[in-house]
Amino acid sequence: MSILKIAIQTKGRLNEDSVKLIDDAGIKLPLSSRKLIAAASNFPLEVLFLRDDDIPQAVADGVADVGIVGENEMLEKKENVIIAKRLGFSKCRLSLAIPKDDVYNGIEYFNGKKIATSYPVILKDFLDQKNVKADIHVITGSVEIAPGIGLADAIFDIVSSGSTLVSNRLKEVEVVINSEALLIATPNLSPEKQAILDEMIFRMESVQRADKKKYILLNAPNEKLKEIESLLPGMKSPTVMPLAEEGWSSIHSVIEEKYFWEIISKLKAAGAQGILVIPIEKMIL
Repeated sequence: MSILKIAIQTKGRLNEDSVKLIDDAGIKLPLSSRKLIAAASNFPLEVLFLRDDDIPQAVADGVADVGIVGENEMLEKKENVIIAKRLGFSKCRLSLAIPKDDVYNGIEYFNGKKIATSYPVILKDFLDQKNVKADIHVITGSVEIAPGIGLADAIFDIVSSGSTLVSNRLKEVEVVINSEALLIATPNLSPEKQAILDEMIFRMESVQRADKKKYILLNAPNEKLKEIESLLPGMKSPTVMPLAEEGWSSIHSVIEEKYFWEIISKLKAAGAQGILVIPIEKMIL
């Protein structure tokens, strides 16, 4: 029987999000976090825990069949892998930042400047596209301190909230790429392993489709059905079922969490009663 090998980051937020997604997909892994290899107990999957910057090469070389990695790492390593699915979490951006008090009038600012970064390949590609000649200084870790200690004039690094830049008296001036977690795969998987990957993606999509959505049930007088139905867009349309009490119906639908309170207020104003809201664990279309 074929086993699909997946590489995920050893630790950190991407590790936590990856393990949670696998678990939510009904794939059970051992609880111990100290193992470098873990086999699922109920699915043909083996997990390899690797450094994030080693995952693209591991997948390209076939050491792992698939991997979950930041888009930034995939672009930096330029290995022969394919994107099997965009996962939508661990979002960040890679940006150029300069000292807070410097005046920035455009990309020409960086001509002749020394830029510190842990992502020299992505930065060089960007600067070449913009016809900018700069000195790229490679640093691993703590890139943001480089201008403050005179090591560089600017930095190119990951930005999430921007608080690290502020604390080091830097400002973001150019977003080069937006990054998120990707499920990458080695090209030309065997049909058996591709079938396992397809099943895993199907499960992951069912979990993610349900994220930030609520299942809503309510009772409504029949004369208000059309008005209330117009407020409740579902996957296709709301489900309406007659109640034992004549002249009333039960309406079921799915709503996005961000519209929840706005819709609830409108439903109450339209005459809805007995409103129940239930979290959705999986959504299969």
